[in-house]
Amino acid sequence: MDNVDLQVMRQVSAWLAEGRGVVLGTIVRTWGSAPRPVGAVVAVRDDGLIAGSVSGGCIEDDLVAKLREGALKLSKPELIRYGVGAEAAQRFGLPCGGTLELVLEPLHKDSLLDELLARLSRGERVQRRLDMQSGAVTLSAPQAGADVVQLSDAALTTHHGPQWRLLIIGAGQLTEYLASMALALDYQVLVCDPRDEYQPAIPGATLSRDMPDDVVQAFAPDGHTAVVALTHDPKLDDLALMEALKGPAFYVGAIGSRVNQAKRKARLAEHFDMTNAQLARLHGPVGLHIGARTPPEIALAILAHMTAERYGVSVSAQRESLPGVDAGCSL
Repeated sequence: MDNVDLQVMRQVSAWLAEGRGVVLGTIVRTWGSAPRPVGAVVAVRDDGLIAGSVSGGCIEDDLVAKLREGALKLSKPELIRYGVGAEAAQRFGLPCGGTLELVLEPLHKDSLLDELLARLSRGERVQRRLDMQSGAVTLSAPQAGADVVQLSDAALTTHHGPQWRLLIIGAGQLTEYLASMALALDYQVLVCDPRDEYQPAIPGATLSRDMPDDVVQAFAPDGHTAVVALTHDPKLDDLALMEALKGPAFYVGAIGSRVNQAKRKARLAEHFDMTNAQLARLHGPVGLHIGARTPPEIALAILAHMTAERYGVSVSAQRESLPGVDAGCSL
């Protein structure tokens, strides 16, 4: 669940607290192109007020029309399909040929929405299971590698909380911007810095004072993990990178100019026996070349590159040298 949909759930919680009736729609399947991904939600209040979106607006309009016709007075969850065929897809704001399915769920006190939000506010990952016959909800810790949405005749299972993780080495000013932006993009953020001189204030992020190599090992990077080294101190950055580059993290980056990156790779190869294949995975200078100069701009460049890597989009991170200037971030 991304921040957009989390805001919807918070709005729904407020509506329920006011005693309003609410039906929640969750995208459970898509075919072809669809405006929102599987797991996206829309809520319809009993007076037709809408929160969230699952289309360009036409599906939302149709749900409001169904509400006014009395078709959303549901006693249990219901599966509905939109966009079967090009004509219907166009009518409901879907790209031609696109189709999506929604589970419509009437919410009530046993929907456990407040408990779900409380767990998410603590940074937990939560599995929510909706019984398709009774409407009963159970919450539990998700299994490793579980899909975001799973639908069967018996139940709808959704997974909530951070799906992506970011480990930042170093707690300087740039880290504060990078961590804050990453939190807004639904990353679980851990900052590692054993230096007591750095006291970051990053609500929502966790701080570790352990040594970087130990932290990387304990963090156990997987394919949904990024590791970014930002200290400019080889004793700290290199320790983290030598561990991160051995694993399946989808993104490993380090701050520093191209000259310093070349020296770093030489050190890692000579002293830590890193292979050429492992070193080739290192993004350095870190981030896309967008002319970034200030800490927030550099943080934006890093997250833009991470986003492209997540979605398999090929972009250039190369920097062109200016006369007399070694290209690359050297803050």
